[in-house]
Amino acid sequence: MARALIVACGCRGRELGAALAADGWLVRGTTRAEESLPAIEAAGIEGWLADPDRPGTVLDAAGDVALVVWLLGSAAGDRHLVSDLNGSRLERLVEKLVDSPVRGFVYEAAGTAPAADRAAGAAIVRAAGERWRIPVRVVNADPASITDWLEAMVEAATGAVSAGSA
Repeated sequence: MARALIVACGCRGRELGAALAADGWLVRGTTRAEESLPAIEAAGIEGWLADPDRPGTVLDAAGDVALVVWLLGSAAGDRHLVSDLNGSRLERLVEKLVDSPVRGFVYEAAGTAPAADRAAGAAIVRAAGERWRIPVRVVNADPASITDWLEAMVEAATGAVSAGSA
């Protein structure tokens, strides 16, 4: 049974987590807000407080998962923070994941965050995959079309875990 960690488990993350759980996955989803934990758990996902701006908190949540899904393609707020989440924070996280049980990474490359930030994040993830030989998937499905997005994300998760066990 595969175990996944969804970083930034908001509405779409809960949809993805519920779909993965329906396929037999064990799913953990992160939020920065304690008041969001009940909604995550109501979707059949283990809720976990973690802040992607503090990679160590995400690493704590990744201790026993095979796959990390980074759903920050539509991150909003302070421009510098959004850039860091898909840049230096992401880079720091993937560098640390090589020494963890994580054997796959899915990156959401579409969304409303600035295109340059999303492209930089995709490049970081692809480089990490090549450097450390872990399966990565960069998903460009438009999150505005939830059905297409969800299908692409489930396919990416399944593909990354299958490739990691080969």
